[in-house]
Amino acid sequence: MKLAPAQLGKHLHGTLAPVYVVCGDEALLCQEATDAIRSASRAQGFTEREVFHAEANFDWGMLYEAGASLSLFAEKRVIELRIPNGKPGDKGAAAILEYLNRPPEDTLLLITLPKLDGSTQKTKWAKALIDGPNCQFLQIWPVDANQLPQWIRQRLAQAGMNASADAVDLIAARVEGNLLAAAQEIEKLKLLADGQQIDAGTVQAAVADSARYDVFGLIDAILNGEAAHALRMLDGLRGEGQESLFIVVMLARELRQLANIAYQHGQGIPLDKAFASARPPVWDKRRPLVSKALQRHTAARWNALLMDAQQIDAQVKGQAPGDPWASLSRLVLMMAGQRLKLGA
Repeated sequence: MKLAPAQLGKHLHGTLAPVYVVCGDEALLCQEATDAIRSASRAQGFTEREVFHAEANFDWGMLYEAGASLSLFAEKRVIELRIPNGKPGDKGAAAILEYLNRPPEDTLLLITLPKLDGSTQKTKWAKALIDGPNCQFLQIWPVDANQLPQWIRQRLAQAGMNASADAVDLIAARVEGNLLAAAQEIEKLKLLADGQQIDAGTVQAAVADSARYDVFGLIDAILNGEAAHALRMLDGLRGEGQESLFIVVMLARELRQLANIAYQHGQGIPLDKAFASARPPVWDKRRPLVSKALQRHTAARWNALLMDAQQIDAQVKGQAPGDPWASLSRLVLMMAGQRLKLGA
């Protein structure tokens, strides 16, 4: 059954459901929802955790086995099933339905999905997740431009801060609809404000104190095809202590949007319309950069690079072999249009 994101906190204080589904393309809000579910599960004794990435050639029998096997130490456990493309296929659909028919005791299944399109929502497996009695389905919607100032005010209030209307508008203009960036700016302001009222001057000081290299500048350099400059910026971010996970999440967000827009344009939809319908929309001043990047790769290639970003995410979290910073360097170069040899 559907669960409103605003009700999640209250719900998690009670008995947990056997299955939770977090669905949406807004990385920050999805991450916070899944973090809340994980935290509540740990508080209620779910101490074991197993993560499956349902990508190409995933063995769906592993979900059957995980559901049927007993915990090694007879403890409660969480199984995370991540379906990055939102398309489990016939085998995956059958595995999900089988699991939902007989959810194992002392096990919580947490499924993460991108936003599901209308046709996918009508499939049997998606309906079972959305309306099933054993499921709690959270649809995470993006915050549009009109809602962003209010979202920023609420976020500031949660951090114990008050801000003038000018300050809120300045933050909104700075982040251009990027919630991860907004959250980062608010954390920075929390350090600078020291409990005082935040005005436009405070926000301007925070922007002036930003690191020399920032992730948003990195993305702009990539979109503009400035491969060498983007690589230097990545090295600068690493040297300044920026978390690799944040960079991966931001690049994956950009890749997902590029792939979606490229696909729509390939179907004959004008770029302006594709930009406007994107979630989040592509702001006017960024459209030339995005247009330039779209000339570089096909939708299939952008999707392949998105899969690379997901692999790097697993490297950062210790779930896959490899050096995430080396992989990030390779991804940045390929996004910027450099053709690398296999194994490079």
